[in-house]
Amino acid sequence: MSAFLATVLCFVVYLLGYHLYARRVAARVFRLDPAAVTPAHALKDGVDYVPSRKYVLFGHHYASIAGLSPMLGPAIAVIWGWVPAMLWVVRSS
Repeated sequence: MSAFLATVLCFVVYLLGYHLYARRVAARVFRLDPAAVTPAHALKDGVDYVPSRKYVLFGHHYASIAGLSPMLGPAIAVIWGWVPAMLWVVRSS
């Protein structure tokens, strides 16, 4: 299997997991309510509680979650090989 094909396959699995599993968790586990008022809006003071656009918030969350991947992924690849490393990066993102 070529590296390009493996990468594309990992992205497909990631996107399927995001769209299918995330909806299930949001609906059944967290019972998210799109009309709920967040603390950034309810306690807005311009200092500690400031509403943000969803794309900025996504960037902050993604950077926090995936920040370890560039460091730990290659370490896993050195120890166990490239397949576990790719699976770890896809799972942790």
